[in-house]
Amino acid sequence: MQITQQRYYTPEEYLELEEAAEYKSEYIDGQIIPMAGGTANHNRISLNLSAALNFAFRQQDYEVFMSDVRLWIPQKHTYTYPDVMILAGEPEYFNNRRDIIVNPQIIVEVLSKSTKGYDREDKFQAYRTISTFQEYLLIDQTRIYVDQFSKTGKKQWTLREYDEEDEAIALVTVPFEISLQDLYNKVKFEVVESEGESTDVEGLG
Repeated sequence: MQITQQRYYTPEEYLELEEAAEYKSEYIDGQIIPMAGGTANHNRISLNLSAALNFAFRQQDYEVFMSDVRLWIPQKHTYTYPDVMILAGEPEYFNNRRDIIVNPQIIVEVLSKSTKGYDREDKFQAYRTISTFQEYLLIDQTRIYVDQFSKTGKKQWTLREYDEEDEAIALVTVPFEISLQDLYNKVKFEVVESEGESTDVEGLG
């Protein structure tokens, strides 16, 4: 993740620039940071999860948003685009803007090589300042591996790891479960061969 210029932008300037930008950027306390480009695996995983969530919640009071909806984190002066967000009840919009919400209950990030450290550390720390935030999924797109963090109390979180093909992820704070086979359906993992070349192999499903 690279900062476009070493100057301070106001949130209003960022939003104005973002309206006209060809590619999405995040805003972190005055800095505008271009987002890493997506991959086919990233897209497959996000779609697999979002489609399953949307179907499961069709008769329930939860709503699913993908990465076109922006999240405002006031304590960190940050705008970001989580890969998937789950809300309980009605979305709360920032300044009546229908493209900015402030009350996610669950956030999901599909990890990329360039942002996985940021997603695990600084971004997770920022998300934890959101009062409604209760659960965090980090999904690896290069192998079968998911971290699930769930809030158990003030400043207390538990971690569960998933890395077996026959496992299923059960969310803690909403009634939803998905198998890793369905989550990674049609995902192709890259295998590095002995001579240094790489090739794609079919994932699950």
